Amino acid sequence: MPTTLETTVNTVLITGCSSGYGLETARYFHTQGWNVIATMRSPHENLLPRSERLRVLPLDVTNPRSIAAALEASGPIDVLVNNAGIGLFGAFEATPMATTREVFETNTFGVMAMTQAVLPQFRARRSGVVVNVTSSATLAPMPLVAAYTASKTAVEGFTASLAFELEAFDVRMKLVQPGYAPTTRFTSNGSERMRGLIPEAYQPFAQRIFASLTQVGAVTTEADVAEAIWRAANDQSGQLRFPAGADAVALAERI
Repeated sequence: MPTTLETTVNTVLITGCSSGYGLETARYFHTQGWNVIATMRSPHENLLPRSERLRVLPLDVTNPRSIAAALEASGPIDVLVNNAGIGLFGAFEATPMATTREVFETNTFGVMAMTQAVLPQFRARRSGVVVNVTSSATLAPMPLVAAYTASKTAVEGFTASLAFELEAFDVRMKLVQPGYAPTTRFTSNGSERMRGLIPEAYQPFAQRIFASLTQVGAVTTEADVAEAIWRAANDQSGQLRFPAGADAVALAERI
């Protein structure tokens, strides 16, 4: 991967760009002069500026045909940002296994499928970066997000192992760990999925957790995550993990 933008314009493909981290990251890379392939399940052209360096493509990371079509349309890329994900908040006891599998299909297997799909071009070219977006929930235990945390923790182990596997081909793997971001659509996007996941017996405990979240001081913004992804994509060192947001950084420093 070129180290300067003056001679070559790099291309990044970002999943999950309809809102939140993905949308802000697409905007950020575009302002830095990169070619941006912003993907989402249902494309909305008006979310991003019109530019010759920016394309919006449909992509469902749980659908192999959709993955293949998006990568064929995008052409060669230099960086893949696996940002697409779904949230889940609720008592695990009340969470149907079908719901847990749905979370893993996007958050874990979707990341694996996208990574596997781009590796042939990265390996052949002996350059490329995969940035996987996880969560600060992997840094410290948090209640009522057991299935979600499991899906993200799996990605952490996958990424750390694959980093060694691809080192000989000069392909880099990176992790970005966002903290708590109240301005994203984490809850609203998953409201239907989370319906009924707090049984009566868990209500008092859940209310205390909800109240504590409203009192959190340092939080993470979309800009924090976009900047961390940018640093990870351009990092030439062996650093694997990039906490994003003041709260995530504080958690990482305690480990």
